[in-house]
Amino acid sequence: MSKIKIIPISGVRENGKNMYIAEVDEDIFVMDCGLQYPENEYLGIDTIIPDFTYLEENADRVAGVFVTHGHADAIGALPYFLEKIEVPVFGTKLTIELAKLQVHSYEPTKKFKEFHVIDEHTEIDFGSVTASFFKTTHSIPDSVGICLHTSEGNIVYTGDFKFDQAAVPMYQTDYSRLAEIGKEGVLALLSTSSNAENPAVAASERKIAEEVADTIRYWEGRIIVACVASNLQRVQQVIDACYESNRKIVLTGKDFSRIIKTAMKLGKLNLPDENILITQKQMRKYDDHQILILETGRMGEPIKALQRMATGSHQTLRIKEGDLVYITTTPTIAMETYVAKTEDMIYRAGGTVKNISDNMRVSGHANPKDLQLMLNLMHPNCFIPVQGEYRLLAAHANLAQEVGIPLENIFITARGDVLEFDGESLITASPIQAENVMVDGIGVGDIGNIVLRDRKILSEDGIFVVVVTINRREKRIVAKPQITSRGFVYVKASRDLILESAEMVEVIVEKHLHDSEFEWGKLKQDIREQLGHYLFDQTKRRPVILPVIMDASQRPRK
Repeated sequence: MSKIKIIPISGVRENGKNMYIAEVDEDIFVMDCGLQYPENEYLGIDTIIPDFTYLEENADRVAGVFVTHGHADAIGALPYFLEKIEVPVFGTKLTIELAKLQVHSYEPTKKFKEFHVIDEHTEIDFGSVTASFFKTTHSIPDSVGICLHTSEGNIVYTGDFKFDQAAVPMYQTDYSRLAEIGKEGVLALLSTSSNAENPAVAASERKIAEEVADTIRYWEGRIIVACVASNLQRVQQVIDACYESNRKIVLTGKDFSRIIKTAMKLGKLNLPDENILITQKQMRKYDDHQILILETGRMGEPIKALQRMATGSHQTLRIKEGDLVYITTTPTIAMETYVAKTEDMIYRAGGTVKNISDNMRVSGHANPKDLQLMLNLMHPNCFIPVQGEYRLLAAHANLAQEVGIPLENIFITARGDVLEFDGESLITASPIQAENVMVDGIGVGDIGNIVLRDRKILSEDGIFVVVVTINRREKRIVAKPQITSRGFVYVKASRDLILESAEMVEVIVEKHLHDSEFEWGKLKQDIREQLGHYLFDQTKRRPVILPVIMDASQRPRK
């Protein structure tokens, strides 16, 4: 009997940051290595990546990383992972090329070369495990699911998918392959839950293409299309619609241009006319009704770029009277308020807004019926819903029960939970460390909860700096406390508060100077505590208090 463990390192009870591992005997197989773009509570953080601690501790056992598609939630953390552990990366042609863009743009991994291209016909023999792949439908070409064939049954990870019966050949799902895997016997199915609680049927991509074409064809002014950079299916629809309407396309953003060029080179994106793409400088040669601006923004986030266009802070573009802003991305629930504010800004700037989701349900993820079809095709012994917040995992678990999977064989996991095969089914074992790792600038993992807490306090209540110069040897204050405040109170209007605070600090310092057991740390802590209580009593605010104590004592000359 093979020794099998399944561990979600991340990607459960959260959106994005997908990373799941399957241990079979002595080998560890990593499935996806994604990142997450932080929401508002992660002040100043650029991205969040999985915790690689367990994999670093078992680096010699890692057989490789298998990536399902070219979105950031599947490949975004590869540079940081490969910096720690150099192992082979397996993926389809487009996915590998996009992964190379990520990995080679990061200085520590720019020389990494061990990429291996696979397709739906590839089988890789690792001894106790054979890895194979199956085509899926998603918003980017070359998406696949992963199947690890073991002596105890298959371990299947779907990656992002949906079922679209009218999908064009490049995006079609291989249904016969799914049925074949199911007939072989599936020990465990890890299936995406991103859309598990929405019963609405998503429109087929053919219908969406018609909607995009009609919108672009009938607008008489300039059009600005907001699109996620890696949603190549939507990009293709926009390109085709522009060609039919005799419009030129202006691409914005270096990241976007790199993705487009890579997809074109591999034949995953088709330009019906090479002259359809123009630069921003060439825009002046054309009338507004001949122009479409394809905007993705930094890191593929178009909404922030739209705000800058509406407020005039964008480097090169500005929304003007007569513009149509066509939002072709469906915002998450957390982003809905932000998008609504953006729309208001656009209207104030003179533009008009249209959302692709106004007339139809648009999604690149499986709805409940799709998820149940996947479950019926696979007939798994054990089911692990992944990729989604807890409510989505729970909704997916309910769908699994409806198709006949026993409750005891359904596992709603948290990061770091370990599921171990006991010969008949999976059981819960001791968890491993799997925290969020935050990337801020060039720092990876050096920002923790304490720093985030301080940033939050600074953003809400400001900072209160106290500078005192003492002569510790003579036990006296050389320069009385000087106070500087930023983001807390308006100093000129709060003179009494500042003076009383300075007097309080002076009393505290005098007391400690005459203490026979003088300690710097104790002095600063006493200032923070007493001054903190006083400031809260007076203002009901809790600023960050920063005591700066300088010692002017001079050593006697010899």
